[in-house]
Amino acid sequence: MDALPAALGAAALLLLLLTVRLFLSRRNSSPRTAPLSLLVVAGSGGHTTEILRLLSSLSQSYSPRHYIFADSDKMSEDKIRTFEQKRAETFSNSQFTLNRIPRCREVRQSWSSSVLTTLYSILYSFPLTFRLKPDLILCNGPGTCVPVCISALLLEILVLKKVIIVYVESICRVETLSLSGKILYYFSDYFIVQWPALKTKYPKSIYLGRIV
Repeated sequence: MDALPAALGAAALLLLLLTVRLFLSRRNSSPRTAPLSLLVVAGSGGHTTEILRLLSSLSQSYSPRHYIFADSDKMSEDKIRTFEQKRAETFSNSQFTLNRIPRCREVRQSWSSSVLTTLYSILYSFPLTFRLKPDLILCNGPGTCVPVCISALLLEILVLKKVIIVYVESICRVETLSLSGKILYYFSDYFIVQWPALKTKYPKSIYLGRIV
């Protein structure tokens, strides 16, 4: 029974991403079938598992896929490689890159010192984001997504490129947002939640039900 709501939610997210793709194609006066460069932020714990489930429903039109994760996150790297190896069995011309940035905050790191490490991560992320120049960023809550999304906002402020940011709050967040969510709620183009209580608290959010 749980599979049906998740499938419906995933279908709704796919429709949203297709709408974003159509919007970008029209804005850039490019063919509707033009590929969309996708930047995906992975994170430790269940974040990578959830984001890969979302990616499994996307077509090859979202290519290349640029993955960014913390330099100490070996588990996410292994999961992504396994996912892309299986995807290559269906899409022979599958393209992806793996990119590492310094972690914003380690477990039990003090908040005062985390400010400095976050600033360092932003300085490291900006040239990477500038080089990749994605059309769309898809993230779901790891701390690593904050410097990446801020870097994308800087690209827009500097009139270098407009990057659409789609933030999907983790299924684990039922009544409160994660710290990343509280920050990116104000900067993301589409902010998706999976529980109705969050939609009530955060009117800008889009409630699609369970999608993972």
